[in-house]
Amino acid sequence: MVSVRDVVAEVVDPELRVITIEELGILREVREDPDTGAVTVTITPTYSGCPAMDVIRADISSALARAGHDDAEVRTVLHPAWSTDMISQEGRAKLAAAGIAPPPAVHRDGPVPLRLSARCTRCGSPDTEELSRFGSTACKALWRCRACGEPFDLVKPL
Repeated sequence: MVSVRDVVAEVVDPELRVITIEELGILREVREDPDTGAVTVTITPTYSGCPAMDVIRADISSALARAGHDDAEVRTVLHPAWSTDMISQEGRAKLAAAGIAPPPAVHRDGPVPLRLSARCTRCGSPDTEELSRFGSTACKALWRCRACGEPFDLVKPL
């Protein structure tokens, strides 16, 4: 039998279609009341103005309805804030495989990392340049590899 958490964890992010909301790190909690069967899901947006949140809530509700939980509640919390450190290693690998450069780990409690360039998702070269701070979605920037000429998105580190 598939758990309620497993059902929600498999919901795909609508903007980064290669990873799930769990791999992205926005899925915070899934609770099922043992007495009533009521399901409550808690998620955090990648940033407070994320336009994908309505779609994510609807996709969670649809996935739960297909699993027999028609009256699930999906809550959005802003604290603690999401950061790119919350993307799982599997999620980072899937992003890279899809040609989207994963952000570097930031480690909030340590020294500030210095990022000179992003590695090309096609050839791996560090000889890249940012073309635009704004990519295909608000959470990504557009980069280009100087070695192979390939453009690619980079998830903005937060």
